[in-house]
Amino acid sequence: MSTYAIGDLQGCFSSLEALLVKLPLDWAHDRLWFVGDLVNRGPQSLETLRFVKSLGSRALTVLGNHDLHLLCVAEGFARHHEGDTLQPILAADDGDALLHWLRHRPLMHREGGFALVHAGLLPQWTVSQACSLALEVEAALQRPDYREFLKVMYGNRPHQWSDALTGMDRLRVITNAMTRLRLCTADGVMEFSHKAEPKDLPQGFMPWYDVPGRQSSNDKIIFGHWSALGLHLGSNVLALDTGCLWGGQLTAVRLEDQALFQVPCERRSHHAGHARSATDPA
Repeated sequence: MSTYAIGDLQGCFSSLEALLVKLPLDWAHDRLWFVGDLVNRGPQSLETLRFVKSLGSRALTVLGNHDLHLLCVAEGFARHHEGDTLQPILAADDGDALLHWLRHRPLMHREGGFALVHAGLLPQWTVSQACSLALEVEAALQRPDYREFLKVMYGNRPHQWSDALTGMDRLRVITNAMTRLRLCTADGVMEFSHKAEPKDLPQGFMPWYDVPGRQSSNDKIIFGHWSALGLHLGSNVLALDTGCLWGGQLTAVRLEDQALFQVPCERRSHHAGHARSATDPA
């Protein structure tokens, strides 16, 4: 059995179809891991969501910021942004079932020495602790009153973890780290405005995976979210967002031997602006 980890799709279903043709898949035994952001900005968000859902236990996806944005838009807690491609999902006959399925996806997954998360982990967290914290957010999303969490999910504060955090502040920090993080300080203060390559960084900030003494370094962390970083195959990280949406490539890595598979992606004609507010799912 092989496991293939695949980078951010963001509604680029045709590119996923091309990548799957290229993979030496044994559908009876192999599995696909998706790093999140199944939907939005690409032209086929509905088709992408339907397909990944249809794979059942053959596929696993963690939640990304755009997936959470879809849930918030569906509940009226966020507005559509220029370049969003979510309306076909909201208008689909099976839209409610798709949203229910998406809301029940994990925020993080750990298996066989690998940990899958959309964006990153704060340096104070071990993988075991992070998995436990992810369960707290998952529980909030799956409870009957899940709208209460979605209503206050957006926001950049608190921007640092503390074991003393409670309630919605605690859930917001966990969600922001796992779905939005790129940079932080050595003591875990998060920065959300820098989305370019990891150079000319704000003073005191570094890529989360470069923090000295990071407590999650014993597992290999698979993540996406940072298209400007591109493919980054480090000793204990696999960054797989290679900018398919922006005309880059869609990437898969076979975890057992680190074999790399890529297909070129067509550049999208629309441009969803990068200047976004503090509450936007960027």
